[in-house]
Order: sequence, then structure tokens, then C-alpha cells
Amino acid sequence: MHISLDGFVAKKNGELDWFENVDEHLSFLNELLPSADSIMLGRVTYEMFNNHWPSIETNPIASVDEKKYSQWYNNVTKIVLSKTLRELKEKKAILVENNSISTIKTLKTQPGKDILLFGSPTVGQLLAQENLIDEYLIFINPAVFGTGIPMFNTNTNLTRLKLLETKTISNGEVALRYEVKK
Repeated sequence: MHISLDGFVAKKNGELDWFENVDEHLSFLNELLPSADSIMLGRVTYEMFNNHWPSIETNPIASVDEKKYSQWYNNVTKIVLSKTLRELKEKKAILVENNSISTIKTLKTQPGKDILLFGSPTVGQLLAQENLIDEYLIFINPAVFGTGIPMFNTNTNLTRLKLLETKTISNGEVALRYEVKK
């Protein structure tokens, strides 16, 4: 999850134009991707990702890291939580419409690699509230919003974390990777 220094994942109306993308960020992320074979997204993030990432793999002007991320995205199972979508056209996609908590708990027990959640603050808040997050990878960006969409809501439970890794990125972004203490 990308957050501002004051804890917001997006501006008030969901704008993400504040994030300064650098290849170093994507390179760091690409190192972590082999541990996962699924990506969980809310509808808005899914539509945003699907409008951008699938074609990057074959884009001749894309960077090596962009192509590597695109290839991973194109090959993983997408788990999409949505109240409005009725179907997904991709072969490797699971639509979770109702009873999402029990479905997510079932998916977590199935064999396979990790499930990564990207963006999707509403889904992240729900998962945190239900204690369904095993690790957090938070990218703190050098920006202060003052107001916006928070990463955590007031229903989030007390969660103790163990710091696993830090990484400072050249644009001033700091990556923090935490394990949830059980």
C-alpha cells in the first residue's frame, strides 16, 4: 500500500497523481513477487490495473521492470472483490461478490503461494478488521495530504507488527515490510 506521510492512500476524491513512479520502486517490488501467485483487488483498483498492466509486457518502450511486473500480473490469479461487477472475462480470475470474509478465509487455506493485496483501501480495511493480513508492505511517500482516504479506519483492531525489512528509494519513498505478530 502506498501512503502519504500522514497516512492517506489517496487524496479526498481518490486521486493518485501524487505518486512519483521510479523504476527503483518497481525493481524492489519485483523481487517480492515470486512469493505470490494471486493478487487481490477491489473493483476500482482492478479496473485501473487491468487498463494499464496487461499490455505493458509487449510494449517496446516499457522498462525491464515494468515488463517484468506486467508479466507477473498477466500470469497470476486475480481475486476481485466487488459489489457491482457481475462477471470477469479473464480465465484466471475469481469474482468475490457476497460473503467475502468466508470466501477469503477459504482462499487463504487453499494450496499455493501468497495472495498479495494491491491498493484497494476498502478491501485492506476489511481484511485488517478481520485479522486476515499476515504481512504489510507499506510504501511511505514524501507527501502530506491533510485529508484523504485513510489506510486504516476506526474499526481496525490493535495489531502488533514485527519489522522484517526496510528500503529507502531514491525519490524519498520508504518501504516498510512488517509481519503481523500472532
